[in-house]
Parts: sequence; C-alpha cells; structure tokens
Amino acid sequence: MIDEPIGVIFDWDGVIIDSHNQHELSWQKLAEENNKTLPINFFKETFGMRNESIIPKHFGDWIDKGKENQIQDIGDRKEQIYREIIIESGIDPLPGVTKLLTTLKEENIRCSIGSSTPTKNIETVISMIGLSDHFNAITAAEDVKNGKPDPEVFLTAAKKINVNPEKCIVVEDAHVGIEAGLAAKMRVIAVATTHQLDQLGRAHLAIESLEQVKIKDLYQLIG
Repeated sequence: MIDEPIGVIFDWDGVIIDSHNQHELSWQKLAEENNKTLPINFFKETFGMRNESIIPKHFGDWIDKGKENQIQDIGDRKEQIYREIIIESGIDPLPGVTKLLTTLKEENIRCSIGSSTPTKNIETVISMIGLSDHFNAITAAEDVKNGKPDPEVFLTAAKKINVNPEKCIVVEDAHVGIEAGLAAKMRVIAVATTHQLDQLGRAHLAIESLEQVKIKDLYQLIG
C-alpha cells in the first residue's frame, strides 16, 4: 500500500485531445491573413514548441523590430484562430480518456494538466468535452518560463496538486515531453498518438491508447 498520495500529470494535446489538424489550419489561416507562406515541413518541425520559440525562428520576416510585443500579438492571434476553429468544428476526447479520468477521480488520485498550451485554449476545450471537474489543477504556458524538455511544467504541476514529484506519473505523446518527465524524476507513460510505439522507448510504459491503462499499472509504476 502506498502511504503518500500519487498524482497523474497529463499533457494536453495528443493525450487528452488531438487537435493537430486544427493547429495546422490555424497557422495556415494566420499566414494567409498576413500574405505569407508557411515554411516547408513547418508543422512537423515545430510540433510541441511554444509560440515564443516558433515565431522568432520561423517568422523573422513577419516581425517589425520597432513594435513592442509583436511576437506575443502574433501568437495571441494564432491561438484566437485556433479557438474559433475548435468552437465551430467541435472536438472529442481521445479514446479511453474519460473512463480513465473518471476512475482516477473515484480512486482519489490527484490529476493535473501540465502543458505548454495557453490556458484559454485548455479552458475552452475542457468545458466543451465535459472534463473540467476531473482535474485538480491546470499548469499551462503562462505558468512557466521554460518549455519542455525542461521539467519546470511538470514540477509546477506536482506542486499545485501537492504531490511529491517522485510519486507522479506523466502521460505524454511527444519526445520533448517524455524527456521533461524523466528530468523531473517522474514515471512516464507515452501514448502513441504522435509517434510510433517503437519510437517511445525512453518512457517507462508505452501504449497505443489510454484505453489500455489500468489503475494497477499506475501503482506498479510508482512501486
């Protein structure tokens, strides 16, 4: 029996939902608004990165150095477009998500989101899919200075739910997120939403879907 509480920290996009296509479309619409063209392989190269990193690297010619906060403004507009697309088209949680979160709640296991996604995006979607009351806390882009693979987002999430990092399990789909979880000294479950199963070997447990996760698996991971 585990005396200390355990926590499960979920990445957002690619774990709770998959809005890959909506993000790609929002970047395309943003480019069109500015009469620009996205770089080749743009979305593949920027997956999992924060806007503050993406925009200076890939859109240097969009930025007027004489204007303050332009990177923030460009990022904010992109996220606004994304939310408009989501609200119009709708979205569902990935398979197994609702059942797992319901079971964790019944077991009094503390759950948090730990993501580089802006808070507004998470709050918009989480209410749409009816899972607001399944999480004890949300740690989002605005809560941390350093993006993944820095462990800050997961350490902050653990602190918010008052659980020792060594008693936390991270659920991720991206390589940078897996590395962030490992750097935080947490156990990591990787879901093959974005990468093939055989590419997730650094995780403690790699699965095709959250439908495969059992409560006993979580306790066994913590040990």
